[in-house]
Amino acid sequence: MDKKSPEKRSALHILTGAGRYLVMAFVLFISVYPILWVFLSSFKKNPGGLALPTEWVFDGYITIFTKLSIQTYFGNSIFITVISTVISVLVVAMSAYVSARMEFKLKGLVTLMFTTTLFIPSISISFPIYRLLGDLGLKDTRGGLIFIYSGLGIAVTFFIIRSYFLTIPREMEEAARIDGCGYCASFFRIIVPIAKPGLSTAAIMVFLNNWNEFYFASILLKSKGKMTIPALLGQFTTAYSKNLNGMFSAIIVSVVPTILIFCLLSETFVKSLTAGAVKAERRTGGGGDGAAVRHIQEMARTAIASFCCAGTVRGVTSRFRQGIIPL
Repeated sequence: MDKKSPEKRSALHILTGAGRYLVMAFVLFISVYPILWVFLSSFKKNPGGLALPTEWVFDGYITIFTKLSIQTYFGNSIFITVISTVISVLVVAMSAYVSARMEFKLKGLVTLMFTTTLFIPSISISFPIYRLLGDLGLKDTRGGLIFIYSGLGIAVTFFIIRSYFLTIPREMEEAARIDGCGYCASFFRIIVPIAKPGLSTAAIMVFLNNWNEFYFASILLKSKGKMTIPALLGQFTTAYSKNLNGMFSAIIVSVVPTILIFCLLSETFVKSLTAGAVKAERRTGGGGDGAAVRHIQEMARTAIASFCCAGTVRGVTSRFRQGIIPL
């Protein structure tokens, strides 16, 4: 078999690198463009376009902090999102542990049931949820929204945590059982400390999804004192008036937590997503694993940046479709 000449290998390497950076540049563009558009529009009298404002207007930011008291909605979002994230990750982690470590009848069916929730759109179950909360007396309450958020997106969370549990050697649990630990003690004392990166990854994804959730927050919460920031954004436009400047200012304030989470926890996220690949490279003894791992981490970091901005992108594009934001 003829080996490729050094010139051909060099050209192929250059083309591969160029293609990789083109993909990352495209992902970066579609992630940053809506945020940059909204950020510049929040300082304009007539929002629109990417040109710098001819006159910088700060009325929107002053209004949301003084007259609207956005800090109340901000506090509601943090309270609801944090509690629902803790409940969701804890319950799903215990379910993933059972699926990853125990053998029982119908185990495949239970795992399949978790998978099928990925294909059920939230809007299709909105009426049963609305009626259930009404029967339980939880409509227009923070507790009701926490109850709903705790069950959203469990399929992705389940498989992230389960995949990480499967990489943990069983010998560690067997040694713990010899010392007298049961399943509960093994889970909380052995598995949870080792699986912190995987649990952190799942918690970040759940937090971002719940923070950016608009649909259930808008139909379940009617009292303004209990609304979250996404639900608040829908109050800036009515059939008779539009306060686009204030809405854009509120959007920028609402996206700050996602940016902070990315800046502070991106390394943990990347290490968790690439842990399996690193272990696989080491087990197979393949050469050049450092370059492969760096490539995976680079792509994962780009994907995380896009994911952290996804909520804002969805919110802005949905308002384009509804005609709330003029093109």
